[in-house]
Amino acid sequence: MPGDTPVIHVNIDGVRENTYDAIVIGSGISGGWAAKELCDQGLKTLVLERGRNVQHNKDYPTTLKDPWDFAHRGQLPLAITQENPIISRCYAFDETAQHFFVKDKEHPYVQEKPFDWIRGYQVGGKSLMWARETQRWSDFEFEGPQRDGFAVDWPIRYKDIEPWYAHVERFAGISGNRDGIENLPDGEFLPPWEFNCVEDMMRARVNAHYQDRKMIMGRCAHLTQPNEIHLQQGRGRCQARNICQRGCPFGAYFSSNASTLPWALKTGNLTMRPDSVVHSIIYDEQKAKATGVRIIDAHTKATTEYFARIIFVNAACLNSNLILLNSTSARFPKGLGNDHDILGRYMAFQNYRGSISANIDGPLDKYYYGRRPVSLLMPNFRNLHRQETDFKRGYLVFWGAVRNTGTTTQQGIGSELKESLSEAGDWSVYMSMQGEVMPTYDKHVRLSVELKDPWGIPQLITSIGYDENDEKMLKDFLLQGSEILEVAGCRNIVPRDSGQAPGLDIHEMGGVRMGKDPATSMLNGNNQLHACPNVFVADGSCMTSTGNQNPSLTFMALTARAANIAAGLLKKGEL
Repeated sequence: MPGDTPVIHVNIDGVRENTYDAIVIGSGISGGWAAKELCDQGLKTLVLERGRNVQHNKDYPTTLKDPWDFAHRGQLPLAITQENPIISRCYAFDETAQHFFVKDKEHPYVQEKPFDWIRGYQVGGKSLMWARETQRWSDFEFEGPQRDGFAVDWPIRYKDIEPWYAHVERFAGISGNRDGIENLPDGEFLPPWEFNCVEDMMRARVNAHYQDRKMIMGRCAHLTQPNEIHLQQGRGRCQARNICQRGCPFGAYFSSNASTLPWALKTGNLTMRPDSVVHSIIYDEQKAKATGVRIIDAHTKATTEYFARIIFVNAACLNSNLILLNSTSARFPKGLGNDHDILGRYMAFQNYRGSISANIDGPLDKYYYGRRPVSLLMPNFRNLHRQETDFKRGYLVFWGAVRNTGTTTQQGIGSELKESLSEAGDWSVYMSMQGEVMPTYDKHVRLSVELKDPWGIPQLITSIGYDENDEKMLKDFLLQGSEILEVAGCRNIVPRDSGQAPGLDIHEMGGVRMGKDPATSMLNGNNQLHACPNVFVADGSCMTSTGNQNPSLTFMALTARAANIAAGLLKKGEL
């Protein structure tokens, strides 16, 4: 049954050896920030990671290989895709990076509705394979639920998180322009990447035509020009290879492995324990607080307990929900802090189904340097100041132009064929959407009563899907996006609905949402569980709504903020 407790033989000396100031569950993009900030504050911190250890550079086995070094030139054999129908749908899962992804059979779950759960179980988590797009939220997002009547009101506003955005940006290294757009706040940026000549032409046409729609350079976690703080981390400039999912030998993109975890380790306050599958958080009925974390060794299946005064849950959205749901006690029979059946509910994601391709007449005597690792943006322009469509909220647009190369349909043999394949061809344009999906009570995850995973923990059931609002938003993007590309001078415009299941966006959020009222939310404005304040949750599961911007920068800023609040409360003796 959920919450089944393994038999533990108490060893007082063992308890003392296994006690820390803080425990962080998860070493990914937010867990790494929790570790860094807590260690910087002088707290002896244990990081528990369910996957294997991966050290920066040392454990990136394919990062310097050429296409011909792979048996299938980077493509996956049919047998692997057939065995892994879920993870094979992820854009980054290929022969060069498959070792960083969880295969379908390795951690089973139940799809009550289709949901592609993309996971990376290793030190660093998915920070090794993420797409690195980083935009701040604005008060259009933090005030959205209250204004438009969905979810619950966020307990914070932009002013509360703004200094933490800046803190994270300076350390991580975010490139971008200061564009002065109200609903996409500017940040602490490194020099931006450049538009190519066709993108410049498109941008000029579109920005001149529309008052409310601006094509801008994307913002991304790449070191275009390292500052001293990045050199202190041992990181270097991005080489525009754009094979980042293999792990970056230059540390040029931000990851826990290249940045926050080594920084925390240098303090002398960090202890890492990989191969530690978290079973549950231990709640002490007499003390009325959480006292530790129960783990199962990934290989031996032995159970161990670790203890701390504060606990950070940063296991990534769905696993954080799973751990809290499985953390049952007499006080919390439905999961830790779950007094009002909120835990696991109000889940959401971001709508990626819409894309558009086109051709454009561009100069055939010009090309561009390298493979830029970031898409261009058009910030949301729908329903900003008033409700103007038949759907609520809005969407961000990614776009860009590339020069096509020769294909295997080229004619010729020998050197003639080689030259034709290396010649640059016509220009093509891509565009895609990232739409805000509204969380609802019925979009949820829960634990299976019958099915267990290989570690004896209940399997997670996902029941998360699209609704009518998502379908209307998709239709609007396909129409508006096609119009924008026509204004930009494109032809052969082809809109598409991928029909992909939720989850493939890899932006799942919610289930442990923040709010002002303990009756309708799990966390307060400091990311503390209302009913168990020494437990902090600051990954995607804490999100009250999803916004339309990429969420990772917000996860990092919320975690850094919560870690400093936690350290301050601990030092005051208030936790």
